[in-house]
Amino acid sequence: MSIELKLSRSNRIYSPNEPIDGKIITKFPSSSSHQGIRLTATGTVNLQVRGGSAGVIESLYGVVKPISIISKSFDIRSSGKIGSGITEIPFSLNLRPQGHDGSEIFYETFHGANISIQYLITADLVRGYLHKSLSATMEFLVESDKANLLQAPVSPEMVSFYITRDTQRHPLLPELSSGEFRVSGKICTQCSLLDPINGDVTVESSTVPINSIDIHLLRIESILVGEKIVTETSVIQTTQIADGDVCRGMTLPIYVIPPRLLTCPTIFAGPFSIEFQLSVVISFQSELSRLQPKADPRTPRLWLAMESLPLRLFRTK
Repeated sequence: MSIELKLSRSNRIYSPNEPIDGKIITKFPSSSSHQGIRLTATGTVNLQVRGGSAGVIESLYGVVKPISIISKSFDIRSSGKIGSGITEIPFSLNLRPQGHDGSEIFYETFHGANISIQYLITADLVRGYLHKSLSATMEFLVESDKANLLQAPVSPEMVSFYITRDTQRHPLLPELSSGEFRVSGKICTQCSLLDPINGDVTVESSTVPINSIDIHLLRIESILVGEKIVTETSVIQTTQIADGDVCRGMTLPIYVIPPRLLTCPTIFAGPFSIEFQLSVVISFQSELSRLQPKADPRTPRLWLAMESLPLRLFRTK
């Protein structure tokens, strides 16, 4: 015997004002009595402070008390019997009741390193004291209400950047000290989640051969612990723009698609915040880079030149 959940939408994406429709599917070898079937919808912001991103005192907190977004229960059926075989029980529930002023804040689903915003729906079939209850849980994704979304901008906000020896806060290879090096470009720093992050990059000059040009998409998660804000930056994904030494003066396009669950609209809440950043990294051909092929791209190295820009993400209609 078993119980499972099936939602009407295969992508499981809903907005708070939309009804969540689906079925509870039970499989029993014979008819069985039950004390009721209940659905529970929960939304939680889970916060965690890891020792690597905090001091000794902050790391003692470990998991910070989660923030509840929603917790509602719905009775689907009262006590009765379920027949043998497969039985489908339809349901429909609203996260936000009709006519509500919409004062609750439904943050979008987000799976981060220290911050996780998750919405779950659980079906419980109570079978009485002598039998173990059956339950099934499924995650559904929440996106912003369409009525509250921003209109898509006419043109994305493009920011020009330059990468030279003088823009670096760390030393580069000695070979670059006596030669020329200049990379220019532009990139979108304000972008809809439905659109790719566009831009371009041009290697104007470089006396040292280039090994690779990469765009790193990073998340910046900040959590308020006591009176201190603990912040950690981690790489979400890396998109290679060029492999090998590129022609000087050639404009290379930048095209980065933000991953769905690992990104969300930029959030500035009281207990936490979620921000994003773009990092353009130029890797030079060097024996040192071959000795450390798995080096963290955020760590300054002699063979890496980089430029970091803030990225604001939002959702549009």
